[in-house]
Amino acid sequence: MARMYLYPFKTHRLPQILTDVLIIGSGVGGLRAAIEASTQAEVLLISKHQLSESNTFYAQGGIAGVMQPADTFESHISDTLNVACGLGDRPAAEIVVREGPARINELIEWGANFDRELDGQLAFGREGGHSFARIVHALGDSTGRELANCLGAVARASEQISILEHTFIVDLLTLDNRCLGALAWDAARGFVVIFARKTILASGGAGALYRETTNPLIATADGHAMAWRAGAILRNMEMVQFHPTTIYIAGATRSLVSEAVRGEGATLIDKAGIRFMADYHPMADLAPRDIVSRAILDHMAKTQTTHVFLDCRHMSQEAFARRFPGIFEVCEKFGINPSKQPIPVHPSAHYMVGGVVCDLDGLTSVENLYTVGEVSYTGLHGANRLASNSLIEALVFGKRAGDHVLSSLALEMRNNIVPRLTAEIPQSQRTELDMQDVLSSLRSLMWRNVGVERFGPRLDEATEIIDFWSRYILDKTFDKPSGWELQNMLQVARLICVSANMRQETRGVHYRTDFAQLDDRNWRYHLDWRANSPMAVKSLVTDRAVSAA
Repeated sequence: MARMYLYPFKTHRLPQILTDVLIIGSGVGGLRAAIEASTQAEVLLISKHQLSESNTFYAQGGIAGVMQPADTFESHISDTLNVACGLGDRPAAEIVVREGPARINELIEWGANFDRELDGQLAFGREGGHSFARIVHALGDSTGRELANCLGAVARASEQISILEHTFIVDLLTLDNRCLGALAWDAARGFVVIFARKTILASGGAGALYRETTNPLIATADGHAMAWRAGAILRNMEMVQFHPTTIYIAGATRSLVSEAVRGEGATLIDKAGIRFMADYHPMADLAPRDIVSRAILDHMAKTQTTHVFLDCRHMSQEAFARRFPGIFEVCEKFGINPSKQPIPVHPSAHYMVGGVVCDLDGLTSVENLYTVGEVSYTGLHGANRLASNSLIEALVFGKRAGDHVLSSLALEMRNNIVPRLTAEIPQSQRTELDMQDVLSSLRSLMWRNVGVERFGPRLDEATEIIDFWSRYILDKTFDKPSGWELQNMLQVARLICVSANMRQETRGVHYRTDFAQLDDRNWRYHLDWRANSPMAVKSLVTDRAVSAA
């Protein structure tokens, strides 16, 4: 008998849905997997909000791909592994880099409107950490929006793909380390049980755990939490990437300024107009993101300021507005003309590098459960993600997961017998805490204590506070997404805190002020979490493909 917890319901009365493939998430990874799986199977795609509301939709920079004669696969692979700081997996990099161009050409065939030069050739940009201009972009700085619209249109046109929007996945259903589907909820029907032969987790990132973030507030780490509860392995959860340049206006929501702006020649300056990045790295303003983020924080401390500036004044207003229309529009709202005034910027949480471990077909350690996109850990990013490698990773592994699902389904007999579910939850006797207050405090705590720079005593403090909140929140029963989101955020925040405390070195996006050096001898290891484990365990970094076994 499958067992659920945290959710009080009478399962025999719940509506049920049966499908071949359940896909949780509507970003580029989930959409690409859905399109592939739908060629031979029935697919149900679940979107937490409307289909377009995902981290994909807000991605500005572009897609990295080797598509020019002078560029090489080996160069892109080398750049990827260098930025990964010793934790990257070469087979994963090989697959993404070599299969990437085909995925980009596929998007073009499906109508994606990538930017082109006057002669009609694709326009390529260069971003931090890349040794070559290999970034294709769409509509200036709206690559993610174009991909979401393109893939969404293809998915909606398929008769084999059913889409449920504004539907929250509460938890995965598992039995004997086998995923059976998920428990869903929507405002109209309440709880719905979805039984699926295969489930693909494509739920996105965790940026909403931080007060300062480039992510939409839907990025509440739901997939990481439910995969952990289901028994999947989570790896390197301390590795959270911070984007160095988001517009800093006190009291205003942070808005991303793409790394592509620096790729077009913009430079970071301080309040005195002095360029400072050359003091921190040979690549100066095009250094990897973790280095630029730390350099900005260090320079802010030295100059006693809350931000630095991005100087784009080498570009005319017309040129900036044409190349970066979305950023220009945001700047205008704040009364900033980038061709005349430097843009005030400051780092923010951007991308969850750690995630649910999967093999090179997206399969996790839980039978019938796959994962793609930001929620996954393929080994590509290691300890730091190379700019514009996320969209191409999701496209490549989305297709690979879809392929593997189909080959696996072909070997199985269809079984329409579904198990009974039970829920056993004792009534909590604890005092109620104000959920909105806990949420706001959690996001501030994560930014202060588990942000760009980490320090052991502050990590201890953060863990202690999260444990206190969790005693009052994790045993509560909720009947709407805000409660489940907060539970997920607390669970994942604790994993990040404890992992960051365990890794007593500085590597990639993880910077310890009390252990400021790289320590390959003791820490060239992954940190792996399993459900109900009090601590992560070290696993050896190898040159072989990541194993989900």
